[in-house]
Amino acid sequence: MRLYRLFLVLIVIGFTACKEPVKPIPKTEAKKDSTTVTPKNKRPVSLENGKFFEKNGIKYLYGGKDESQHFDITDYSLKDANFHYGIGRETFPALLKPQFTTIAAVDTSYQDSDRFLILKGKNVIKAYSVRDLTHYEVVNDIIDGKPVMAAYCVLADLGAIYDRVLYGKEFTFALTGYTYYDDAVWNGLDGFMLWDRETESMWWPLTGKAISGKMKGADMKLYDESTWEQTTWEKLKENYPNAQVLISGQDFERPKTWRHYDTVDLTGSYQNTIAPKWGEKNN
Repeated sequence: MRLYRLFLVLIVIGFTACKEPVKPIPKTEAKKDSTTVTPKNKRPVSLENGKFFEKNGIKYLYGGKDESQHFDITDYSLKDANFHYGIGRETFPALLKPQFTTIAAVDTSYQDSDRFLILKGKNVIKAYSVRDLTHYEVVNDIIDGKPVMAAYCVLADLGAIYDRVLYGKEFTFALTGYTYYDDAVWNGLDGFMLWDRETESMWWPLTGKAISGKMKGADMKLYDESTWEQTTWEKLKENYPNAQVLISGQDFERPKTWRHYDTVDLTGSYQNTIAPKWGEKNN
């Protein structure tokens, strides 16, 4: 009898459970939109995480597991407390030899509203999607035989094409793995920090200046602003149907060695140009 009653109870419980609505299993990781910004007070503070240190009288900023990757910032001009992150200077794949494809080949990969940087050469139009630039952040490229750089910072919403020939020398840029903010600059937004391979100086695009190393105080330079635009996929297809589009997902083996400049003559001058926030460029 007891077994029979137990059997009936189990049937009732099972019947009741079947009537309960099935609740979806929550996703453990939501897809992060490229415009999502982590609150400043929740970002990793570099100083608190031991990214600054001194050795033999030289002040360094962590640049990677290999000691040769650390940045010499002995003479740098910023504040330790305002640095965030510190994931290593070769973490982001700042492209050196970007590859492109046709609009037709990737037409279904983008929505009409997706944002793009467009670079117009004499015989070619190059298109860099903001979605991909959020991953690369820097694309070292060449247009009409001239070294240029397409760059985008998601935290500051800065997107621009830069000239890579500065003070008569060609530079190659990459990501330091750090961001920096100043309450008096760009409304206090964080902005990515770059470095150049030729002198291993650090640069802060939000002010358009080098802040350490041999290039300290040097100006960045926007590429001829009549040759590039901030636009959308829809307008790109309409106005530049033969454009070459940066291929997504590119990576490369980080170089072990590269060209270095012993000295750079900074006596020459040109107008320092600060990149516009997205939507503020007048084409």
